[in-house]
Amino acid sequence: MDQSKRYVRLDLAEDDLIAGGGHVLCAYRMQPKAGHTYLAAAAHFAAESSTGTNVEVCTTDDFTRSLDALVYLIDETRGQMRIAFPIALFDRNIIDGRAMIASFLTLAVGNNQGMSDIDFAKLMDFYMPPDLLSLFDGPACNIADLWRVLGRRQINGGMVAGTIIKPKLGLRPQPFADACYRYWLGGDFIKNDEPQGNQVFAPLRQIIGLVADSMRRAQDETGEAKLFSANITADDPAEMIARAHVILDAFAENAGHVAFLVDGFVAGPTAVATCRRNFPDHFLHYHRAGHGAVTSRQSRRGYSVLAHMKMARLIGASGIHTGTMGFGKMEGDPAEKCVAYMLERDSAEGLCFRQDWHGMKACTPIISGGMNALRLPGFFTNLGHSNVIQTSGGGAFGHRDGPTAGAISLRQAHQSWVDGVDLVEYAMGHPELRGAFASFPDDADRLYPGWREKLGIA
Repeated sequence: MDQSKRYVRLDLAEDDLIAGGGHVLCAYRMQPKAGHTYLAAAAHFAAESSTGTNVEVCTTDDFTRSLDALVYLIDETRGQMRIAFPIALFDRNIIDGRAMIASFLTLAVGNNQGMSDIDFAKLMDFYMPPDLLSLFDGPACNIADLWRVLGRRQINGGMVAGTIIKPKLGLRPQPFADACYRYWLGGDFIKNDEPQGNQVFAPLRQIIGLVADSMRRAQDETGEAKLFSANITADDPAEMIARAHVILDAFAENAGHVAFLVDGFVAGPTAVATCRRNFPDHFLHYHRAGHGAVTSRQSRRGYSVLAHMKMARLIGASGIHTGTMGFGKMEGDPAEKCVAYMLERDSAEGLCFRQDWHGMKACTPIISGGMNALRLPGFFTNLGHSNVIQTSGGGAFGHRDGPTAGAISLRQAHQSWVDGVDLVEYAMGHPELRGAFASFPDDADRLYPGWREKLGIA
């Protein structure tokens, strides 16, 4: 059934829709299946995403029609369409009237992903109007709160040098805690990797107690504050809350040095909101393992990385992994710095829409995936600043002199970039950074030709 007369309004201007403030705008890359016109498929897509189905129903009235999602732009040659969703469609909490990402996903990326007349459709970008934007929690904390714990200035406090304990699975409690201690002697921040939790060979209560003791010893030895991001991801919100309290009790006087990691893609917005609302004074570390199933360039369905980042900020992530924008081991491109800008700026240009955040607290980019000291300067130059949390696993534990030297080399690479000094030149007077060149020779050969002669390393 062709529903284009009801669910398509190509006379609507996007600027007018934005000025009116009554719609969430969604931009899709869509292709209908053979035998279906683009217009009819787009109309059916909008109907299924809002008030309609594949037939006329007797319960429809004029008020129902006022809530129709409307296709207002079609570009068949580029396979793009844009849909305006009335904000009244989206579900609100009964306890406080707040908005929820679960409802947004249900409409914008819901049953429309499996329709028989759609070959594929992917949400590339969306625009959130001020009236609905204000109903999302947004972040309670961000990197500025970590800078405060570390004793740094609250603006442009610079890179937080972090790591992931490697191997990410297979260490018993004492070896894990020992690895934390050794890294903290040189670095700032350690995160649980996303599979770590309460394994039979590493019970949560035991391992967390030992890690808390390692933090105390490292702080006493270095005279510096340290940070730990503890994984509380679980299927059950009650389990998440229970894990968080065990962790806070163990860290005791250092509870303010604890962030909570939530694997937000696999556990979903309920898990993120559980952490955000129950522990608003703690940095909410959004890990996104598995997101590539829907966000990667190879995936033609789901939603883009940019859309994922925007949802994370709305729901209250303090920081989220953004990849390395082509400078690490994961898929990415330097142009993806726009993803970081969307997280951290009050107004940023997306793939299709400019989003104003109207004072919502910034979300911090977390950089991980194959990074080491040698790759950092290029990354910072591309991004334009170094106000990120950077977690190098192999980049610290792969250093020939161990994780303490690895951590120090990360800090030295950051300082060389801040000072505007060539990395090889800076390494001449800093043995840990010099050791990073010897530890990662393939990167050194590719990024810094002639480094062996300058540093005297065969």
